[in-house]
Amino acid sequence: MIRGGGIAVCLLIIAMDIVAGVLGIEAEIAQGKGKHLRVLIFECKEPVRAAYRLGLAAAVILAAAHLAANLLGGCTCIFSREEFERSSANRQRAAATLAVSWVIVLLGFSLLMIAAMSNTKSKATCGFGHRHFLSVGGILCFVHSVFCVAYYSSATASWEEGKPISRPQQPHP
Repeated sequence: MIRGGGIAVCLLIIAMDIVAGVLGIEAEIAQGKGKHLRVLIFECKEPVRAAYRLGLAAAVILAAAHLAANLLGGCTCIFSREEFERSSANRQRAAATLAVSWVIVLLGFSLLMIAAMSNTKSKATCGFGHRHFLSVGGILCFVHSVFCVAYYSSATASWEEGKPISRPQQPHP
């Protein structure tokens, strides 16, 4: 039962991250259809409402996938280097992939939100360009799925290591 549930959780995380990634890339495509004027690093553009909605949806789904992986994977906290070195390989892998997944989700979420919020204004704005933030954020969603699945499977395996092995009871004569 645990294997089937674990596979379902991994598929859920992958599906959510794929949807978020596709939405981020679609938002980039929608943003590209708006009017732009670019000079060096400065850009004047009209906001695209579809890019805002798609980028915001991608960020929310990315956050939900990360939350699901962290809640369902449990807490794999290692507080010192000595504790890390004494831990099992699965627990070390879980801690490392958890840290990397947090970095990826923070970066991807930030890029998606910065680009989405630049499309909320009602009139054209000029400033530093946020070129390709939506597509890079979408690509990071795909990378996030790899690390979250690695985290979940390692955390589950380390949790299973800590359980005592149950052996069938032999009847006493």
